[in-house]
Amino acid sequence: MNIFSPLYTRAMQWARHHRAPWFLGAMSFAESSFFPIPPDVMLAPMSMAAPRRAMFYALITTLTSVAGGLFGYLIGAFAFDLIEPWLRDSRYWVSYETAQQWFSDWGFWAIFVAGFSPIPYKVFTIAAGAISMALLPFTLASIIGRGARFFLVAGLMAWGGEKMEATLHRYIDRLGWVTVLLVVIGAAAWKMTRGA
Repeated sequence: MNIFSPLYTRAMQWARHHRAPWFLGAMSFAESSFFPIPPDVMLAPMSMAAPRRAMFYALITTLTSVAGGLFGYLIGAFAFDLIEPWLRDSRYWVSYETAQQWFSDWGFWAIFVAGFSPIPYKVFTIAAGAISMALLPFTLASIIGRGARFFLVAGLMAWGGEKMEATLHRYIDRLGWVTVLLVVIGAAAWKMTRGA
């Protein structure tokens, strides 16, 4: 059943839309402070669709992500009491506690590593504000960590270009079903370990 290839085709159409850089910037900003979907889902197809603009897209993603990170920092610094009840009830609380521990152990490097960590970056930005991390090191680490990630993604997708796009399009349905299967297996395994 081919349900992933039409979605892939639509994503590539959106990636070529003349307003796509604006959408990418908005998503990057939002993801750094409150939105759950990472900007890579737009950055990767945009970089494949227009390899010559990939580094420009990576720059947009980095700058708007850091700006969103500063907004997340402000939330942590000035509105943490308002969001703490929601945070405690959400799936992000354990990640928040981990982020605080990382700050305690590694300081500046925690934000740098957050660019590649499975823990959402927004958790680090809010935690940094809540513990009043110095703003300049926070900003510099965000630029370096987020920039390294986004330029790497854009560079790899641009390098693959049209050939990678054609290959992905050919196998996207198989890859999609394999991903669904892995998620189901992972969820079942997690549930079994929680019940044990």
